[in-house]
Amino acid sequence: MNGPMRTDPATPPRTSPLHSALATLSSQWVTINQMRVATSIGFPAEERANLRAVALADLSHLKRCGLKGPGAEAWLKATGVEPPLGINQWAPLGECSLIARLASSEFLIEDNVGQDYADRVRSQLGRGVVGVTPVLRQDAEIALAGPHINELLLQICSVNFAALDIALRPIVMTSMMGVSVLVIPGAWRGAPFYKMWCDGTYAVYVWEHLLQIAEELGGGAVGLAALFPDMSPEHQQ
Repeated sequence: MNGPMRTDPATPPRTSPLHSALATLSSQWVTINQMRVATSIGFPAEERANLRAVALADLSHLKRCGLKGPGAEAWLKATGVEPPLGINQWAPLGECSLIARLASSEFLIEDNVGQDYADRVRSQLGRGVVGVTPVLRQDAEIALAGPHINELLLQICSVNFAALDIALRPIVMTSMMGVSVLVIPGAWRGAPFYKMWCDGTYAVYVWEHLLQIAEELGGGAVGLAALFPDMSPEHQQ
């Protein structure tokens, strides 16, 4: 993961849908993509222990762009973005960015910090593209990391994520606690690592339920630096 970006004073700050939940914890913060993000929560030893069980972190700061329409796939290819072939599959873009196909003609692009696929696509769509409609994406995003992820999810979802072949890069659309979610199961640095998106208005509700189960399994919340230890101190604000 590349280093976080400082806020441009001319750009209004954004607030994570999970900020109120994280603000009650003992957190240190950075600003990434004009959003305050918890870089550490509690003591480092506690975060390491959480990662050995199941840990939750806020990834809502990552930039996203949605689009759909009969011309969406052809237009993406013309701009140099190659979508995945299958519905409910994702494909990598550059270093850790991704494009997901959510339906036959609907797509989601999410950038790793320091990349600009989503911004470039959004900018071009803003000028109008025949057969392509922008889709507003203001999701909350929760990262789940650790060997007991599936034990947590089995308590709130009927999908057995452990049975999925992550080599096929699947996307799971399902419901958890009555809330629609998108989940990408995968791995990061050799450990299980899932990304979950949900409507921001339900973010705290989903987070609190996940956190309660995580704590019962010996885990808990972590900051971004616990997942990505290469985040450098000079970016802290």
